Amino acid sequence: MQTYQERLYWQIRRLVTDHEDANDVLQNSLIKVYRNIGQFEGKSKLFTWLYRIATNEAISFMQQKKRRFSASLDEEGSRVSSQLEADPYFDGDELQIRLQEALDKLPDKQRIVFNLRYYDEMGYREMSDVLSTSEGALKASYHHAVKKIEAYLKGVEIE
Repeated sequence: MQTYQERLYWQIRRLVTDHEDANDVLQNSLIKVYRNIGQFEGKSKLFTWLYRIATNEAISFMQQKKRRFSASLDEEGSRVSSQLEADPYFDGDELQIRLQEALDKLPDKQRIVFNLRYYDEMGYREMSDVLSTSEGALKASYHHAVKKIEAYLKGVEIE
């Protein structure tokens, strides 16, 4: 499990942004893995199964957080920037902060697909296994995410 823990942490961290939240989601994911390891059938790679659990936990966390805090997108973007700049675990430059702001404005599905493809360099077939979505839909989501990120970085607001 130790082998996969760091990769899972960074996948979660890119989705939930905050270090403490990412640790909480990772811990919940690992507990879920421990409780359900007997259900792993070996039809996919172990890491794919772990990734699916961690991604689903992160999605659930984000949905709960959205319900609790219904701040406007502008307030959320400012909060993310401030949070990243103050985070001792984040060593990014201005472009990385703007990229994270753009990602935070994407719909959850597009953000997840972008993270898996861009950061984790995951192929569409493996993404399809992780997200239980067709490869064609994933390609379309990634394309839309890239276009929205490009627009945001050029100064055009994402809808």
